[in-house]
Amino acid sequence: MIIPKLHYISQGSAPKEHLENIQKACTSGAELVQLRIKNTSEKKVLKLAKEAREITAHFQTRLIINDFYKVAKEVKADGVHLGQTDTCPLIARKYLYTWQMIGGTANNLQECETLLKKEVDYISLAPFRATTTKDTSNPALGLSVYSAIVDVLKTKTPIIGCGGITLEDVKEILDTGVSGIAVAEQITRNFNNIRSFNLLLNASLTQEQRHTFK
Repeated sequence: MIIPKLHYISQGSAPKEHLENIQKACTSGAELVQLRIKNTSEKKVLKLAKEAREITAHFQTRLIINDFYKVAKEVKADGVHLGQTDTCPLIARKYLYTWQMIGGTANNLQECETLLKKEVDYISLAPFRATTTKDTSNPALGLSVYSAIVDVLKTKTPIIGCGGITLEDVKEILDTGVSGIAVAEQITRNFNNIRSFNLLLNASLTQEQRHTFK
């Protein structure tokens, strides 16, 4: 299973705005979007997820549902993302289709190790820096902690950096060994940033290929 290097996490002051932003992200070339709606009933999330699935299917963009794994199965989303207080990945795995991916959030090495034991498909390591988009008391990790965790884990499971990441951070984050990034705010402010993020995320791969074929 190949996990895209750039994840767009939906934002919006109202459900309709989340859908509008998902549409803009798809139009701008996003490979994967995560529908992240908090403090809403499962019934309302299901309705939104169906609409989001129609949008992403049109653009052949992958759709991840945050938290609501039963909704992810019903709309045949590409997977689900589970936070530390959400359903255990092992429970979700039994319920979901075999082809659906499961991502999990971790804030430290121990949480990463637990998620690996639960066989998640990718780990979102957060927060890279403090952010206003998520209510959390977890400390910002930064580059040194990212490097240390990646060095200890030595895992093939993709680690995705998340939390207040800007275009200026991308190169240094990739240098830590992290596979990709999840971004909300800087993309929502300007969806043209998706192209810039994609170029930066693929830069190292292009260089390696050039070097290989010399």
